[in-house]
Amino acid sequence: MSIDRDNSRYRIFSRRVALLGALQAAGLGALVSRLYYLQVVESDKYTTLAEDNRINVRLLAPVRGQITDRLGVPLAINEQNFRALAVRESAGNLEEVLNHLAGLVPLSEADLKRTLRDASRRPAFMPVTVRENLTWDEVSTLELAAPELPGISIDEGQLRYYPYSDAFAHIVGYVGKVSESELDGDPVLALPGFRIGKSGIERFHDQELRGEAGRKRMEVNALGRVIREIDRDPGKPGSEIKLTLDANLQQFATQRLAQERSAASVVMDAVNGDVYALVSSPSFDPNVFTRGITADTWEDLLSNPASPLTNKAIAGQYAPGSTFKPMVLLAGLESGIIDESFTVFCPGHYDLGDHRFHCWKRGGHGTVGTAESLEHSCDVFYYELSRRVGIDRIAAMARRFGFDSPSGIDLPGERPGTIPDRDWKRANFNKPWTQGETLNAAIGQGYVLSTPLQLAVMAARLALGREVKPHLTLSVDDVPAVRGDFPLMGIKAENLAVVHRGMGLVVNSPIGTAYRARIQQKGMEMAGKTGSAQVRRITMAERATGVISNDDLPWNQRDHALFIAFAPFDNPRYACATIVEHGGGGGAVAGPICRDLLLDCQQRDPAGIRSV
Repeated sequence: MSIDRDNSRYRIFSRRVALLGALQAAGLGALVSRLYYLQVVESDKYTTLAEDNRINVRLLAPVRGQITDRLGVPLAINEQNFRALAVRESAGNLEEVLNHLAGLVPLSEADLKRTLRDASRRPAFMPVTVRENLTWDEVSTLELAAPELPGISIDEGQLRYYPYSDAFAHIVGYVGKVSESELDGDPVLALPGFRIGKSGIERFHDQELRGEAGRKRMEVNALGRVIREIDRDPGKPGSEIKLTLDANLQQFATQRLAQERSAASVVMDAVNGDVYALVSSPSFDPNVFTRGITADTWEDLLSNPASPLTNKAIAGQYAPGSTFKPMVLLAGLESGIIDESFTVFCPGHYDLGDHRFHCWKRGGHGTVGTAESLEHSCDVFYYELSRRVGIDRIAAMARRFGFDSPSGIDLPGERPGTIPDRDWKRANFNKPWTQGETLNAAIGQGYVLSTPLQLAVMAARLALGREVKPHLTLSVDDVPAVRGDFPLMGIKAENLAVVHRGMGLVVNSPIGTAYRARIQQKGMEMAGKTGSAQVRRITMAERATGVISNDDLPWNQRDHALFIAFAPFDNPRYACATIVEHGGGGGAVAGPICRDLLLDCQQRDPAGIRSV
């Protein structure tokens, strides 16, 4: 009985031991299996996680690409820039640290407030810029005081520099700090000192100029303090943008226009659309925006009546005055309403109903033909011609020559101007078009508005009868930009020849309105058209007090002076347009500027036509 009981107990014990052993074996197997999984199968994953606890990866701002002229002359480059950075999580009391920093190097109240604001808006580990453009002495001072400045470090970056200052400001533009509204989640945009294009080519080609961010790997300790730099990938520099501009011609144009209070000029190639010079004067120094513009400087720029911040060449909208007359003449010739033999007698005025429209020449021009109408710029001829042709045909011709819409030049901020017609008047004023408005439009007044660039495009299209379009980008990383083999406009050669002959007489005939502005060098002669755009009419009351001409009015109430031209006359290649705000007579003021620019352009010969 006792033996059976012992055997039963033994069997139970053996089963329990076996079960326990099995459980232990299963547990050991699971542990071994898990260890194998972690150490062998998932080895790479956990090695990376462990490495991440030791290695800190930081983004590096890419080197911004250069901008050059057509011959490789640098227009926008990068310079060494030492800056002080602050990391909030490492600084402890950041405000206290910054106050101590301000005792070592100059730091304005605005710098302090901006740094504290930026630090509060960004992750605690993200460095923010305290001050840029540190001198070598300031860098040395901060390095010596490093133990007393927790969270402060010196970083070497790059700062955009424009060697030609104001000469290219409106074209090249400038870069600036990334605003809150421009942060789109790209971590590169939040890097200290990172700048993006704010205007001009810097803005238009910003993505190409930025490049691709680099990275550096830093070994850190458990507290996150950097021990050493392990390796560095500098990233990919931004593309080099080569422009169609000729730096020497641009500088010459800038100096020439600086003689006027406010002016703009464009010189371009009538064959391929290359823009060789585009100047808006006065200009500004883009370097002050890169380094941080002061409130006083900003206020001075804004309050200047000559609007130095506005690129008048592409955004200034002006009545084209008599430079618009070739459009009216071509509208009449192309429609068949007149031919080359058409004449008008000019007694000095033109009566429409009970209103009298005056010609600019008192006493009139007498009998005037088609080409001579441009030579003399006879208003009465164009009053009569426009009445016959009508505003809709005139508007259609003007649009074919580039008016009423942006040219598409590779610059931000271009404005379209205005070419009115019957539908435009109804849409904008809900009123019918009047015959008197046609007469005003015929001499480039009334509702007609254009930019200097549009006038240059018109001159280029008149030169060759092709649909030339302007552009500034010559190549990106030596890959040529698309340049047009522009199609013919469909203007009859004999009609274009009438306009050419008339524009040739304007500057080369002793009785032409711009004879004194002619180019006398043989083979470089130009053809052109003068224009004066009335800003406001002198009243009878003013005349009674002795105000009889533009020179008697305040500067900002005088007529604008305009001129368009192309050269050489016998084989057109270069086109130019100039406006001098409140300059008065186009032939006397704007004409000599176009002459000087076209002569200099032909002598420099950026298109290379004289070497062929």
